[in-house]
Amino acid sequence: MKLFGWFALFFLLAMIVIFLAIILGDAAPWYFAWIIGTGFLILTSAAAGMLFDEQEDEAAHPQKST
Repeated sequence: MKLFGWFALFFLLAMIVIFLAIILGDAAPWYFAWIIGTGFLILTSAAAGMLFDEQEDEAAHPQKST
């Protein structure tokens, strides 16, 4: 039954994607690039923020090298 649930979920997702592709027509690639680009920008910003925090922590509390 769990396998059927996954199949139904992916089938529904495929139907939504096909419907959106039909509605958007020629503009679909632009929307796809916009969504992917926005997600990449958010992930890059989050990674940069984490690295910046680590650098600040290291500067405030330097570890002794042995």
